[in-house]
Amino acid sequence: MSISSLLIANRGEIAVRIIHTCRNMGIEAVAVYSEADRHAPHVALADTALLIGAAESAHSYLNSNAIIKAALDVGVDAIHPGYGFLSESEELIAACEKHGLVFVGPHREAIRLMGSKIESKRLAGEVGVASIPGYHDTAQDDRTLLAAAGDIGFPLMIKASAGGGGRGMRRIDSRDQMVDALPQARQEALAGFGNDQLLLEKLIESPRHIEVQIAADKTGAAVHLFERECSIQRNHQKIIEEAPAAFLEEPLRQRLYKDALTLAQAIEYDSLGTVEFLVDAASGAHYFLEMNTRLQVEHPVTEAITGLDLVEWQIRIAGGESLPRTQREITAHGWAIEARINAEDPASNYQPQTGTIDLYREPDASAGPGHLRTDSGVTQGAVVSSYYDPMLAKLIAWGADRESARRSLALGLESFGLQGIGTNLAFLADIVNHENFSQKPLTTNFLPENFAAGWQAPIADNTPLVAAAIAQVLELEKSSPGRHTSPWQSLGGYRLLARADVSSHSYINLITPSGQFRTVAVTGFNGEYRVHVLTEPTCEGIDSLGEEAAKKTTTAVRARYLTADQLLLELDGKSLSVEVQWRENKLALRGLNGIFTCQIVDIQTRALDGNGDGGNGEHLVKATLPGQVVEIKTA
Repeated sequence: MSISSLLIANRGEIAVRIIHTCRNMGIEAVAVYSEADRHAPHVALADTALLIGAAESAHSYLNSNAIIKAALDVGVDAIHPGYGFLSESEELIAACEKHGLVFVGPHREAIRLMGSKIESKRLAGEVGVASIPGYHDTAQDDRTLLAAAGDIGFPLMIKASAGGGGRGMRRIDSRDQMVDALPQARQEALAGFGNDQLLLEKLIESPRHIEVQIAADKTGAAVHLFERECSIQRNHQKIIEEAPAAFLEEPLRQRLYKDALTLAQAIEYDSLGTVEFLVDAASGAHYFLEMNTRLQVEHPVTEAITGLDLVEWQIRIAGGESLPRTQREITAHGWAIEARINAEDPASNYQPQTGTIDLYREPDASAGPGHLRTDSGVTQGAVVSSYYDPMLAKLIAWGADRESARRSLALGLESFGLQGIGTNLAFLADIVNHENFSQKPLTTNFLPENFAAGWQAPIADNTPLVAAAIAQVLELEKSSPGRHTSPWQSLGGYRLLARADVSSHSYINLITPSGQFRTVAVTGFNGEYRVHVLTEPTCEGIDSLGEEAAKKTTTAVRARYLTADQLLLELDGKSLSVEVQWRENKLALRGLNGIFTCQIVDIQTRALDGNGDGGNGEHLVKATLPGQVVEIKTA
């Protein structure tokens, strides 16, 4: 049947992505949203949008009854599940079948077979596709699993059979560790996936994660759309993906294509899907990992090298059309790399970040030698909550070769403007700029090997802090023109300097994107300053250094505005132009190898937060992550 209207059972950037394809195809796009997403971009872009429930996913995007009701109320032809949420839900497909709605995805049996790692590996073995040596059977008592572990040998991996997306996995190095881990692994599997079955696999010490994009229609025709490299991961979660895979020998590449298509045809697959493999970097052997029966987050890199719209292919196949192209007609050109931009602090164990996006500016599409594409689910003013996945956007770079794509991606990450919440932008830039990203095959050990102590924001270059402090001082001078001659107006950062009759002296207190509190001492006025970034957040400034130390640790700065928001700085003789944007006490500086954001605060504010001079915070109870208070007990 021809699909003329479609409900998108998802949110964020993938909902926006699907809406764009619907518009290109002349299909009416219907969005659904939760209370938390009332003002989200996908709601504004859709032809129609319906509220389906409260902010919690269980009451909205995971509520198949609410989604089916919305589809029937509007009278759409089809439902597109996107990825995550209900994208691989047999329950949703059954409801679609019952009510005569087209599900944009494969048939229900394919999802059932591939949804269980135990079942999928059994089937793969039957058709000659190798899996990692391990235990993939249904007997699940402790004695059986421990005996199987002894046969496999340590180290090994415990995985949730119904798991996906890297969740429900743990490394086990000994029998004693496994005895302790089994109850917790079962509990996590049951809570996360509704199924407590586990499987065991031999640990591949240096694995590459390579997947093959496939497409198949209802006539049995199937094609591959080349491979993607997804080896850069943290906690088994992909963060950088690319197509094609670098340093991959052609015979192995062809074997991956063959095995992926063999498995797809064995289950009479009839949509787009991804067959994932682990490749042993040491031996070159490859093993079937799992099949994702949906669109992948990283599908844009395949679109970039093929020029195809994979969402359009999904919709056409779901409507009963044949594959738009044969295998010979599908070609690849150039290289594409994608980075997932998350609201998280990589310097603090990737803690999720929440808040309001005060500044949102995507990089220029023509940055660098290639081309950039941004798939985003947020805009300026959007509120990022703790209810959903922390991914805000994806930045995709295409280039004629891998180095061109890499350089474009690095420039794009450095110039991406996001202010108001912490993100992993700087971390992603450090990854793609690392020499080992370009010089040898990637493995899933990339982060522990190259960032062994974890990642920390670079603090050696204080230029952004100096520029931010000068911008604040200039604001103070604008608001109080006579401030440098009055001791009562020279408090600046809230403390009077002894020589206030000679020049203004300010202590600028700011919070960096990584949450660090920094104090910058500035002395001078009328465009001529000396600046000292304090190593400790105190008010001991330039005067406490002594003359010789001050010369070595301070920066001479000349500053003036060229336009209303363009600031020209000369730092120890080096000229620098930055664009200054204020939103209340939040400052964004563009031109410092990207965008530097910070929040200007006073000492009293910091003291109330339990970190400053006004108190040590020892009586404060602070949560490190967002959550819900369900009970308070008092003595």
